[in-house]
Amino acid sequence: MEETLELGRVTGRRPPFKYSALARVWFSDTDAQGIVYYGRYLPYFDNARTEYHRHLGAAPFTQAGGDLVMRALSVEYHAPARFDDLIEAFVRVKRIGRTSMTYECAAYRLPDDVLMVTAELTVVLVDLAARQPMPIPDDIRETVGGFEGADLGE
Repeated sequence: MEETLELGRVTGRRPPFKYSALARVWFSDTDAQGIVYYGRYLPYFDNARTEYHRHLGAAPFTQAGGDLVMRALSVEYHAPARFDDLIEAFVRVKRIGRTSMTYECAAYRLPDDVLMVTAELTVVLVDLAARQPMPIPDDIRETVGGFEGADLGE
């Protein structure tokens, strides 16, 4: 059996989050003040979300004719990160609607566990040919629900 390497991990450190990924702040992530440029947190969260999807590999998050597209994003900044800081980005599916999923994210600096940023983002499953929303398949609901348990809302 081939082992799948993941850049993220299952964790119980910060319920209701059950998954996180690590990121190191690169010099290119910082602005003229030497802190992480506000827009750079989105790639940290996108990486965590991608690894979350990889971990739930049985779920066809991308399927023939459809893909997840960004619908809404809300970000709140709590503390600055700087070059070479280690960031743990937590991610979870908070809610699954008929055609959309809402993720909750939080970034903490390690090792002192200072909360840096929180975010909520909603994606819609879109039929790429028709350019229309399409229902989230039952197998995705079941896979995500099996991982998130009672913390998943509908």
